[in-house]
Parts: sequence; C-alpha cells; structure tokens
Amino acid sequence: MAHIDAGKTTTTERILFYSGRLHRIGEVHEGAATMDFMEQEQERGITITSAATTVYWKDCKINIIDTPGHVDFTVEVERSLRVLDGSVAVFDAVAGVQPQSETVWRQATKYEVPRIAFINKMDRVGADFFNAVETMKDKLGANAIPVHCPIGAESDFKGMVDLVSMKAYIFLDETMGAKYDIEEIPADLLDKCKELRTALLEELATIDESDEEFMMKVLEAPDDLAEDEIHAVIRKGVCQNKFNPVLCGTAFKNKGVQPLLDAITRWMPSPIDRGAVRGFDKDDQPIELEPSDDAPLSALAFKVMTDPYVGRLTFVRVYSGILEKGSTLFNTTKDKKERVSRLLEMHANDRKDRDEFFTGDIAACIGFKNTTTGDTLCSEGNRLILEKMEFPEPVISMAIEPKSKADREKLSIALQALAEEDPTFRVSSNEETGQTIISGMGELHLDILRDRMMREFNVEANVGKPEVSYKETITQPVKNETKYVKQSGGRGQYAHVVIEVEPNEQGKGNEIVSKIVGGVIPKEYIPACIAGIENGLSNGVVAGYNMVDTKVSIVYGSYHEVDSSEMAFKICASMAIREAAAKCSPILLEPIMSVDVTTPEEFMGDVIGDLNRRRGRIMAQTPQKGGIVQIEAEVPLSEMFGYSTQLRSLSSGRATYTMEPSHFEKVPNKIQEEVSAGKKR
Repeated sequence: MAHIDAGKTTTTERILFYSGRLHRIGEVHEGAATMDFMEQEQERGITITSAATTVYWKDCKINIIDTPGHVDFTVEVERSLRVLDGSVAVFDAVAGVQPQSETVWRQATKYEVPRIAFINKMDRVGADFFNAVETMKDKLGANAIPVHCPIGAESDFKGMVDLVSMKAYIFLDETMGAKYDIEEIPADLLDKCKELRTALLEELATIDESDEEFMMKVLEAPDDLAEDEIHAVIRKGVCQNKFNPVLCGTAFKNKGVQPLLDAITRWMPSPIDRGAVRGFDKDDQPIELEPSDDAPLSALAFKVMTDPYVGRLTFVRVYSGILEKGSTLFNTTKDKKERVSRLLEMHANDRKDRDEFFTGDIAACIGFKNTTTGDTLCSEGNRLILEKMEFPEPVISMAIEPKSKADREKLSIALQALAEEDPTFRVSSNEETGQTIISGMGELHLDILRDRMMREFNVEANVGKPEVSYKETITQPVKNETKYVKQSGGRGQYAHVVIEVEPNEQGKGNEIVSKIVGGVIPKEYIPACIAGIENGLSNGVVAGYNMVDTKVSIVYGSYHEVDSSEMAFKICASMAIREAAAKCSPILLEPIMSVDVTTPEEFMGDVIGDLNRRRGRIMAQTPQKGGIVQIEAEVPLSEMFGYSTQLRSLSSGRATYTMEPSHFEKVPNKIQEEVSAGKKR
C-alpha cells in the first residue's frame, strides 16, 4: 500500500521475479507489468484494481495483493486491508510520506493491520532515507525504526547494511539484483550503523517488558545477542502493532527486494499469529473460531469482478476451515445458500483450478449468485457474521445517457455489473429531471468506469454535468380571472375560473383549496380544476421547474350547461395558475448544501477562499487534534461540481469533505436570468 507512483507494482513485479514466479521482469512504464493487467492500467501506467497472486519464499507461502495508490480507488485498498494479515507500506525516498500514504496508513490502523515500511527509489536524485523515516514519525505517528542503513544514495546507491546481522549487502548490477555479496560494513558507515543498532535494540527492549532477559542483554551485552533473538522480538513488536521496522532499496534498479522478502517471512504474522476469528451470531452475540483447518469454515467475500472468460468471480479470504470445490456454503449476511462450482487460484488475471483452499488463503469462487462485497460465507451448521467493511460515500456525480436506443438496455446491464463490483460506484435516477446519475470517488474513477463500459460491455454513452433541481415560488398575492372558450362547430368548450394565489409558509408545500359556494362551478368539475392547477404548478413560469410553497384558492367561476366539461375546466385552471404565477413576482430557488471540510491548518485560508468564491457562507471553524481544522459551510449545489478535484489540488490531496442537502434559497437575479435563458434555448 502506498501513495500513487511510490513503486508498489514495480516492487511486486521484482518479488514475483526473484521468487521464481516470473522469468522476465515487466515494467509499469512499458505497460508490461504482470499485476497491471487491465488495458486502462497499461495505457495510463497506474494501478486501478487490486490484483492477487501467490509466491513461495524459503518454505513460506505469501499471498500478495497489489493495491492502487490513487485516491479515487481507495476502496480497493480498504477491502484488501480488511482481509490481509500484514502490509508493506512503500514510501518514496525523496517525498517521504505523501497525502495518500496518510490515508492508507489510517485505513490499516482501523483494521489493526501490522505494517513494515520499505523506503523505495533510493536511486532517485534527492533520495534521503532518514528524512523519509522522520516524515513517518511526524505525519503518521508511526514507531518507525530503521533496520537498514543505506550504503550511498542517488546514483551511488549500492545496497544496505542489515542492522540485525551487522553485515553489508552489495547488489551486483550485472545480475539484475539476483545476486549480492555479503561483506563487512564500510569503514565510513561503521559508527553510524552502531548508533542505529543501539537505537533499534533500545526500542526493542521496550516492546515486551516482561522479557527481562532480553532487556538485560541489551543493557549489559548487546553484542552477545543472537540474530534469532532479535528477529523474535521484532516479530512480536510487528504482530502487536507496536513497532514498524523500516527497510530501504530501489525496486526499479533491483536492489533490496530479497531482504524485503526475508523480512516478510521473518516478521509478518501468519493467520495463527492474528489470533481467534471474531464474529457474531444471529442474536449479535460474539463468537470466536480458531484460525485452523480443523475449525468450521468461515470466509469473507471482499471483491467481486466480471471475468470475460469465466463470468462472475467472487474473491474470498478463508479465515478458518477448508473451502472445497462443489461444497454448499451459507451466506449469513443475505441469509441465502451458495454453491461453489469452481475454485481458482489467481495470479493477476491468470487462473489455475484448485480443489480446495486452506485457512489464510485467498480464493476466487465461481457460481455465487447473491454474494456481494462484505458478505460472510460459512458452513451450514456454523452461522456467524464477520465484521463488515465500511466504504466512503461518493463525492462526485455525473449524468449519463446512452448514445442510441440499442445502447439503452446494454447500459443498464453494464451499470448494474459495475455497481456490483465497486461499492463506491452508485447509480440513481433523478425523478425530477429524469436523468440517470452515476456517482463515484472522483473524475478519474468515473472516467475509467465509462471507458470500461465501452470496452467490456460495448456501450456508447454520453456523460455530462447533472442538472440542478431548482424550484420556483411566488413572493406576492394576486387574484386572477381566466375564461377558456372554444367554438369549432357543434359542441364547444367553455370554462370560467377565478383563483387567488398567495405565498405559503416556507417548507409547507403547495396547498389547493376550493371556496366555491352556490354551485357557480358544479362540484363534479372541482377535481378537474384542482388537477389543472397541480399540472400548472409542476411547470413554473421562470424556467419550467416545480413551484413550491404556493397556496391557491378557487373562489369563483361559471359554466355552460352544454359546452362545459372536465377537460375544459382542467385546461382553464392550468392556464389560470400560469397567468397568476407570472403576476406574483416569481423567483427561482436553488438547493443549498451543508458542506463539511476537514483540512490541515496550513491550507485553511485557500479552502475558505475557494468556498467564498463558490458563493458559500462559512458557518463555523473548529480546530481538531494534529493541526486539523473542520470547516462548516453552506454552498449552492450548482457551485459544487468539480469541487473534489479542486479541493485535492488546493490541499495536495490531504483535505476531505462531505456534503448533504440542507435547504432551498432564492437565486441571485443574475443567475436566475442565466438559468431562465438557458432553459428557453
């Protein structure tokens, strides 16, 4: 996990190569990386969807998920962290902790995932290992302690000193990093390495204060400590989330990947180290299961994807028991049975059939009909529900429409399939404008989804800004008389209606009352008059939007015994309300959103200035812990399009916001004229 472009996919590619899973290294910038298998990933050089694979290193099986770094695809990181036992956080040696690094670190903290850090790109100009470690402490609050000391930096980076063994690893360029020499520490680094080792051991002594023997050795005879003793305490610190060891290297130049694999196998927890599997029964009572192959089956579905060759794939993490092909499982979240028709082991987008998966494995299942992201699957006699995943709300919406009639049906199928795959992608229908609205985590997110619709589902669609649902109302009372007379030979049309129109209380809605006495309008025509007025109120005179908070009284009228009809009175009443509304000084109302922005203090001025430019009103500013400020504001919805992108730009991606409808307010005259003119065009 890491910020975009920190080198996650490149590091994974080297892990696959050195573990023997690949025989040729694919580069991200060439669109040849194994883990970036989608066309969009290869074209853009970024990871969009998390990809799973399995490697073996020194008799250990490692399940790897390579996650995206872009903020728009944060859901992929969220659901991967939910099911993983440990994480390697990759940082850029030049930039250190970047905005998205903070986000994914917080996500890992939420799920209590143990972490080790890999400072990548030590060959870049400006690389500074120790500055990157300091940014981890300052920005993440991490207990980041180096276990490596780099030998050189930038173009002179040759390898690293392992502070546990106190040996230097010098990587040989001609072997593409496959071979390295283990040497004595260079003389100019010896004092620095001794100082770093002392700091490492002192920190390790505080991890388990009950281990007095280790503590005494650190104080009295640190040189007598065996490597295995140190590794055991590091492992304990990592598994308990008390300690984040920091390694260094450069994946692109093939240096430092094997020591990283050694660290994963030595220090990262196995499913057994993570302890009992906790869940709840149907009465919300806690249940615990041993993470063992002998325990009843429990698994969590964390990802659904559509494969062009095998159809719907559901990725599950097995927490206990054995998952077997052909077995029937129970989905406790949906209260439905599911059958496993095939089991696949995934290597990016390559598939290998398997008959069974064991505790700790990640499996791809075919045959599930009702299971979606976050559902718990278990054996019939062992019904429990595992902790669900929480996903962020979408922050940007767009209107979408098919380009042709042929695309209309295909569009709904594509939208449904994509919404099943991605919990942060929502599809809704705006009843007032009739538009289909798609919502996601950012403009890139929606752009990728639209591209997938075209390539995978062969759907051509237009995407644009959603229309704002304005309202109209009146500001003055008026009395209006309307006659509808039509003679065209034979029976004609006649209706005569007098109405009084006045503003209603704000928020009370429309009110239509009949004050007809003496039968001047027969009672059988009153419902037709009310229907006509309702029809007129649904199509305002300013720009054709619904009228609200208007009270209409039918006070007088007349009829003709032969020519009057329900239709005549309905048309007459509709004409009457439109004529009256035009005389009542009608105004346009716009939806106002309650916006809540959380930003680091240093960007507060820019964020407030931007909200003011959007006709926003700042309601409150509340300082939070860690130099964070919460800004509450009210901003018109029409000014909020594209805000997520602008906010990221203003705050280097460190600010977040939420938005919800608040109320309606009068639109400024200039904007009312523009909206009205736009509608009339």
